[in-house]
Formats: sequence, C-alpha cells, structure tokens
Amino acid sequence: MTTPLLEIEDLYAGVCDKEIIKGFNLTINEGEVHALMGPNGAGKSTLSNILCGKEGYSVTSGSIRFKGKNLLAMSPEERAREGIFLAMQYPVEIPGVPTSTFLKHAVNSIRKYQNLPELDTMEFIKMLREEGRKLGIDADMIKRSLNVGFSGGEKKRLETLQMSILKPSFAILDEADSGLDIDALKVVSDGVNALRDGKRSMLVITHYQRLLNYVVPDFVHVYADGKIVKSGGKDLALELEEKGYAEFVKEK
Repeated sequence: MTTPLLEIEDLYAGVCDKEIIKGFNLTINEGEVHALMGPNGAGKSTLSNILCGKEGYSVTSGSIRFKGKNLLAMSPEERAREGIFLAMQYPVEIPGVPTSTFLKHAVNSIRKYQNLPELDTMEFIKMLREEGRKLGIDADMIKRSLNVGFSGGEKKRLETLQMSILKPSFAILDEADSGLDIDALKVVSDGVNALRDGKRSMLVITHYQRLLNYVVPDFVHVYADGKIVKSGGKDLALELEEKGYAEFVKEK
C-alpha cells in the first residue's frame, strides 16, 4: 500500500489561545492537486502556516505526517529540505539581500541535503536565467534586493520561479492569484502547471474560481468553521462561484 504524501488527521490548532482549526482531515497522494476554498477568516492561511512550521501557532491535538514522517516534530528548515514549499500570499521584502544570492543559497542547501553537489555561480546563474525567461523575469529583476520595490505580479512570478528551481515535492499556493491582473495570472499559472509531472503534489488555497480555470485541481474542498465540510471534483469550484459560501457558514 502506498504511503500518502501528506496525511492530516483530526487536527485542532490555533493562535493566541484562539482555536481556528477544529477537526481537520485531509489526505494528499503523490501527484495530486487539491484546492481548498472557503470564505475570509475561515483559517485557510492558518493551515498553510502550520504546515510550514511558522512560529506562534499551536497544535493542541491531531497529527500531520509527511512522507510517513511526523511533520510536527520537524523545524521549518527541515520541512523545506524534505520538500515543502509555501508560495506566500504576501511575500516579504528583504532589503540588502540580492534575489540571486538568496536563491542560490536556497538551492544549494536543498542539494546538500539530497547529497547532490552544490552548483557553482556560473551553473546557478545559467539555470536561473533559463527558468526566469520562461516566467518573463529579466536579469535586472533577479539582481535587485529580494521583493524590494516589486509589484504584486512580480512578487508572485518570483515565488513561481523559486518553486521552479527548488522543485519541491509538495507546494502550497496560498492565495496565489491575489493582486494579479489577467496577464500575470496566466504567467504564474503556466509556471505552476509546468511543474505538474504526476509526482509533485499541490495544495491550492483560494477564495475564487478564476485561478482554478488555469490550475485545474483533481479535488476541491470547502473549508469552513475550521474543517472540511464538503469535497468534490473541479465542478464544485464552479458551484461555489455561483452560490457562494453562505450555506457553509454558521451565523454567530
């Protein structure tokens, strides 16, 4: 029997003593793309932060296993080396750190963990330019400080570039369509789809159907009141676009 890539069982978690995730269950197998949809404030980004090990979040019960290992026992760095990648809703700016330098260290850190030889500067720059060209990222942009002065579309393209060169086994796309015009959305979606190889898995977190027109999921889940309340195929996203989330949201 094949071990699931990611297995979340009866997860309860929150932040600042506020319980946000309440009995969450999800299994993702190798090569699958799952979409998690829900209203604002449902806790979708909380889930992505917990999966990546962000500080400030507490898990009170339940389990998360990644490649058969206890994910909750790993540091954020260990999770990244094991193949978890988060494309953030709001990528942070790091003044004084050239984008190319940041990416080179990230790539070589993962290669070292995988017992692969590190890339020298010329090998890395050649790869970076080739991958950047596919996403409409020019050499000048890569020389700039990480995300500093970048538009929303540029930041999301850079997130996609990171995913392209790091080649994670599991990518979480947290509101990847946020702030993108239609042209930028197509570029980012093309970059994401290029990584779909039947082995890499993805969790696409979004409010809206429009991203799923380009990155078509295998499964769609409705997330409300801290847990998945309904699952289905890609047509479920169309249903949500038409009817909204009202039937899944409890009045307080």
